[in-house]
Amino acid sequence: MPSEESPHSDSAPAAFPGEAPELIWLRPERTGRGPRPAHSRTSIAAAAIAIADAEGLDAVSMRRVASALGAGTMSLYNYVPKKEHLLDLMLDAVAAEYDYTALTPTGDCRTDLRRLAHEQLAALRRHPWAPALVIARPGLGPHALRYTDHFLAVTEPSGLDGTARLEALALLNGFVCQYAQYERTAAAGAKWQAELAGYLGRAAASGAYPHLAAAFATAGAPAGDPDTVFDRSLDRVITAALAPVEQP
Repeated sequence: MPSEESPHSDSAPAAFPGEAPELIWLRPERTGRGPRPAHSRTSIAAAAIAIADAEGLDAVSMRRVASALGAGTMSLYNYVPKKEHLLDLMLDAVAAEYDYTALTPTGDCRTDLRRLAHEQLAALRRHPWAPALVIARPGLGPHALRYTDHFLAVTEPSGLDGTARLEALALLNGFVCQYAQYERTAAAGAKWQAELAGYLGRAAASGAYPHLAAAFATAGAPAGDPDTVFDRSLDRVITAALAPVEQP
């Protein structure tokens, strides 16, 4: 978990003079005046994550988090001014779980990206509510920035420029989040999965979709366990992400 103190600068200016910054990362966690606060962004995020892990993201509210911390709801707004800020803190706390000691760059982009993708997938599996939130509200906190910097470091040997590597980051990040989200949906809907397979089989056999029928006819063995499917798909995405784009 991150430390109690936020690594951002306390002197970061507001985007619009006279207004409080919209991004929580531009707001100082504490001013340095008065007694030490009873809570911190770290403890607040941890309490919110515990609720989301147990009951889902919809169960997270300022009132529930305050109750878990033994604090008054209104007092929590002194630390986290709005619900959106709480969500940002939660996502950055998940990003803080990445174990970079096991992710030292090897110089082989593909190997390093596979390891990073598996680290991300493991974190998203621990927090099933996180993938949808990452897609809807990408995190920009200190730990998300560390992840971004690490991604850029391991893709430096690719020879791609900064823009291409940031686009590759978005592609890989989106794939891992979508896969984690699909895993959760599939696990919760076994009946739906079975009905979908039967529905597609009948559609292919109807003759109305010849390319679908041909794909089914030439399909190989069953997809396999989720990790095998993830690795196979991940390799395709990495190949696409690292491919140079020819300029017109």
